[in-house]
Amino acid sequence: MARPIAETPILHGEDAARFMYNMHHVKKVSPEEREKCIKAYEWVKSISTFPL
Repeated sequence: MARPIAETPILHGEDAARFMYNMHHVKKVSPEEREKCIKAYEWVKSISTFPL
């Protein structure tokens, strides 16, 4: 039987401010980096054997 999922802790202070800043200032990925990630994903998908 699976273990229950613990509640997500609430962020306070500097951690909360850093989280909010990072949520509003997302770094854009270059098209080259995006293509590299997609190729890596496709490669991992091609060698995986677990059921879908």
